[in-house]
Amino acid sequence: MEPVEVARAFAREVIAPNAARWEEERRYPREAFPEAAARGLCGLVVPVEMGGAGLGAAAMARVMEELAGADMAFSFGLVVHNNLAGAIARHGDPRHVETYLDDLIAGRRVGAFLLTEPRGGSDAGAILTRARRESGGWVIDGEKAWVSNGAGADVLSVYAQTDPALGWRGIACFLVQAGQPGVVREPSYRLMGGHALGTGAFRFEGCRVGEEALLLGPGDGFKAAMAGIDLARVNAAAMCCGKMRVGLDRALAATAERHAFGQAIADFQGIQWMLADAATDLEASRLLAYEAARRLDAGEDGALAAAHAKKFATRAALTRLADCMQAMGADGYRADCPLSRHLACAKMAQYLDGTTEIQNVVISRALRRRATARKERGLQRRVDAHARGRYDGSMDEPTRAPLCH
Repeated sequence: MEPVEVARAFAREVIAPNAARWEEERRYPREAFPEAAARGLCGLVVPVEMGGAGLGAAAMARVMEELAGADMAFSFGLVVHNNLAGAIARHGDPRHVETYLDDLIAGRRVGAFLLTEPRGGSDAGAILTRARRESGGWVIDGEKAWVSNGAGADVLSVYAQTDPALGWRGIACFLVQAGQPGVVREPSYRLMGGHALGTGAFRFEGCRVGEEALLLGPGDGFKAAMAGIDLARVNAAAMCCGKMRVGLDRALAATAERHAFGQAIADFQGIQWMLADAATDLEASRLLAYEAARRLDAGEDGALAAAHAKKFATRAALTRLADCMQAMGADGYRADCPLSRHLACAKMAQYLDGTTEIQNVVISRALRRRATARKERGLQRRVDAHARGRYDGSMDEPTRAPLCH
């Protein structure tokens, strides 16, 4: 069975029947990971020869789009878990692979990504968690916040500063077992929604790890974190597409069945145009998400495309899911309607792996680099033309350029 078909079946048979209960109980469904693993959903980006599915970014995003149609919270926990398994497969030495990879692929252990801190938010380069060298290893001290899978994670990828004078170049990544001395798991957060993600926090108090805990050395750790975030942003955008698709399908069915003032709700132009706008935003979100995934699969720099995709899709999901609920009337607000859960997760998606404002920072910096490059090219052309005695003003760069290539 193809991965998308597997994901569709898992969403229908496991996630959808339980998602409302998970949210009502504010519970992290740790027991669902082995079930996901049994269907090959816990090693999606791990090479086939290492026991995984060997998917690229676009294929993984399609899987996550299907899963998120049932519940984004639990599904995003799978994104985080899969990213860690993939990182160990790519960057780990034989000890890392032997110690962790099989258990992660089988769902016997759950992985988490510990970058964000209570005081730093999305400023990943300014983390305060320290890793100090000592004889035979390292000592880690600090706090991590907003940890997806924090409620049940066993394997922690901890990003820590080894030398504050180096800035981001001093950041390394360590694999830490959650149950070892010096690791304190904080209670899970109580949130507006999305409790199946198990979001929580950790403290590290003199946590001693051996040299073998180092997955990525100073500098390489930060680069790998940013690459993982780009992939997570693409998946977040694709998952918003899954939720919008479900919202649109629900609204279309409900408005065709309900009648008012002698006609179906779907016959009112106001409703038709509301859902048409939702369909347009869904198509635009898909195009942005899968273009960003294509760039990652092609080995290109996908940071800008991922930022565009996540910014647009999360905004669209929040607006259009609310519109779909509105089109359904008060039935859209009922707790047994999944759109209320999807709406809460759409808001959650605006914080995951960099807030909407951080996406604007990424986009703005790219625009400034482009403007500077255009100016420098124009200046060089004028210098060259002057040297040939041919400058007449026609060498200047155009004043308008598209925002995207």
